[in-house]
Formats: sequence, structure tokens, C-alpha cells
Amino acid sequence: MKVELERSFDEIARIVDLTEGYFENEGIDNNLRTPVDLCIEELFVNMVSYNQETQSHIDLEMIAIDGGIEVSLTDYDVERFDPTEHGNADVDEPLAARTPGGLGVYLVLKMVDSIHYEYHDRQSKITFRIKER
Repeated sequence: MKVELERSFDEIARIVDLTEGYFENEGIDNNLRTPVDLCIEELFVNMVSYNQETQSHIDLEMIAIDGGIEVSLTDYDVERFDPTEHGNADVDEPLAARTPGGLGVYLVLKMVDSIHYEYHDRQSKITFRIKER
């Protein structure tokens, strides 16, 4: 399933509805829904918040895989941002000593089984997989 999302936080409710329907239609383990929804939301919010130089839509694609799901978010006409290079939040430091930012990406990296980043021609694509454990 592939859908175009507007660059709006209002799309988050639609994303949750889309994942619910897709999980039901494809028979994907419902225990995976919370981490999938959280990862999609975090990555989508980052794209909307930090890629303000574009008005292009964001593509969301979900593919059922053996024992789980593969999700891709593609953003257009944006600068490069590889989440695998930015997930180093120091969670052992006291809150007051931490540098703001990065915690969401850190959590995404901890929840997924794999993550892949592609960037070419100002197109940024993040693909992650979450499988039953």
C-alpha cells in the first residue's frame, strides 16, 4: 500500500487509521502496531518539522513481509538527513545535561529490526522493518 501524505501534523490521525486497516487486511500481528505507529509518527514529524524548504507531499508505503512489516517514508526536494547517523542521544546523562534533540530518532533506532536510508536527487527515503519477536 502506498499513499501520499500532506505536510501536516493533521495527517497523524490518518496514518494511525491507515496502519490499523493495513494490519487488519494483511493479517499482521497487532502487537507490532504500536512500535510501527510510533516510528512512522516520529519520522513523519521530523520530515514535516525540519524539511520546511519544500511543499511536496510525503509518500508512505507499507509492505507485509514474513513475520512483520516494511515501512518506507519518502520526502521530496529536501536536504540529506540520514537518521542512522543522528541517533546517538546520551540517555545516561541527567536531563539537564543533555543536548536537546535526537531522542526520537534514538527511540526509532531501538524499536526497529533494520533501517535503511537512501538519498539522491534531493529525494530522501527511510525504510525500516519491524518483525515479530
